[in-house]
Amino acid sequence: MKTVIISDKENLQQAAEILKEGGLVASPTETVYGLCANALDEAAVKNIYKAKGRPSDNPLIVHIGDLDMLKPLVQEVSPIAKKLMDTFWPGPMTLIFKASDLVPKVVTGGLDTVAVRFPSHPTINKLIKTSGLPLAAPSANTSGKPSPTNFTRVYEDLNGKIDCIIEGDHSEYGVESTVVDTVGDIATILRPGGITFEMLEEVLGKVMMDPALGHKLKEGEVPRAPGMKYTHYSPNAEVIIVKGENDQVIPFINTLVKKQQSKGKTVGVLATDETASLFMADKVISVGTESNPLTIASNLFEVLRSFDDAHIDMVYSLAFKETGIGKAIMNRLEKSAGYHIIEV
Repeated sequence: MKTVIISDKENLQQAAEILKEGGLVASPTETVYGLCANALDEAAVKNIYKAKGRPSDNPLIVHIGDLDMLKPLVQEVSPIAKKLMDTFWPGPMTLIFKASDLVPKVVTGGLDTVAVRFPSHPTINKLIKTSGLPLAAPSANTSGKPSPTNFTRVYEDLNGKIDCIIEGDHSEYGVESTVVDTVGDIATILRPGGITFEMLEEVLGKVMMDPALGHKLKEGEVPRAPGMKYTHYSPNAEVIIVKGENDQVIPFINTLVKKQQSKGKTVGVLATDETASLFMADKVISVGTESNPLTIASNLFEVLRSFDDAHIDMVYSLAFKETGIGKAIMNRLEKSAGYHIIEV
């Protein structure tokens, strides 16, 4: 298959026609690049799973371009959902609703609920409006790998496997959308993201974090949102998180690095602007500055992929404060490490 490359500065009519004909188009969004198909075309959605190598019980998010597109997809909009939509849409927040019969089960992973997002990024918004279609769109990468936040990574993973890639800028947030279940009496965060727990709490008063967030789902547990069940965001290198105060963590990581190097392994450290110069490893990469956690979120997946570019065998990572977007950062980092965490 020849993959067409289109600039996000161009007219997106060609990409829209590809979607109408059942094809797959990768597009930038404000979170990460997404792999889009007509959400109401079962065969097209199945091709998303095929292109990504994604398990079919992992639900997809449907992206809409205005609120009129929501009505046919859902049974009802609860007062909780309405409040969140009024405050945070368009933006990096996905809401869970009871699905209407219009939504194919292949989109919902067999669940009776559907995840819907109204993105704020102008490119995917234009693509939705030009095609006139609600778009199912998980991250535009090989399943399990760190999500792509720039065109190059999408091209590496999916060139020749999909019909079109729209080339845009680096994603602003760098982590996928916050997923909030609005079906129950209390809003429950199923996946943290750029719309933080604190922001949601300010609007709703009471918000819950899903208990499944702190561990890998067990055999037989059904994922309620995208990315809950499977190992995710993993580079080829083994990732280990080291938690504790920096004055103890830094010398501890340096000792671990030496030990692994003595076994012939190439070792990387995922550091920050403030700590990068203090590590001795084969590859030290700063993910951003501790004074602005959004820089860490924005760069996280790209840094994880960069360790693979350098053929690193093992990566030791600092842990980050779990406030604000830090919850999303640690959620992705813990998944990339398979919950392999050392506490100092």
